[in-house]
Amino acid sequence: MTRGGRAKTNDAPERRCIITGESGPKAGLLRFVVAPDGVLVADLLGRLPGRGIWITSSRAALDQASRKGAFSRAARQKLEIPEGLADQVEQALSRRVIDLISLARKAGLAVGGYEKVKGWLDTGRAEILVQACDGSDRGRSKLRPPAGPETLISVLTASELGFAFGRENVIHAALATGGLTTRVVEDAARLSGLRVEIDGNLSVGKGNTAL
Repeated sequence: MTRGGRAKTNDAPERRCIITGESGPKAGLLRFVVAPDGVLVADLLGRLPGRGIWITSSRAALDQASRKGAFSRAARQKLEIPEGLADQVEQALSRRVIDLISLARKAGLAVGGYEKVKGWLDTGRAEILVQACDGSDRGRSKLRPPAGPETLISVLTASELGFAFGRENVIHAALATGGLTTRVVEDAARLSGLRVEIDGNLSVGKGNTAL
């Protein structure tokens, strides 16, 4: 996994990125489709009809594809590319990760707060440790991921993580084993690629200001 918590896999379906030309697991790529009116649409759930256009989940790849007409070439038609596409996708992904963590909490598969998270880690119930990317290094270092860095997600801010738990801010959270956790891990990995890392810290784009 990366900062977003993505685990490596060798048997997942693969798709080819239109920018890098490299093939990789679908979990590490973003799917786009063309709407009937010729507008490019991000298909985060992978359920929209039509031929998929796949691209590595990174801000650099999206910006390059938008500037150089890669989406239109892949679709073999002139497309309307939404302005600020990378920010829009980042916002949608952050909302999705927050919503999934909230669902996991309601299902009893997620807890927030230092003491509860520590309890889950101590008893082995936690599969994934989630920590706010803007939390202090000292505070975050008090808790260790259950199976090393591969089981850490650190792509949400404290306020974003707080939304998932109905609080103003949350620094520490933990996820138990389950299907919702798998989906959180996959989408957090995609989100990680859209949040630029500067001096070791994630820079959250403009797309999440509506939260």
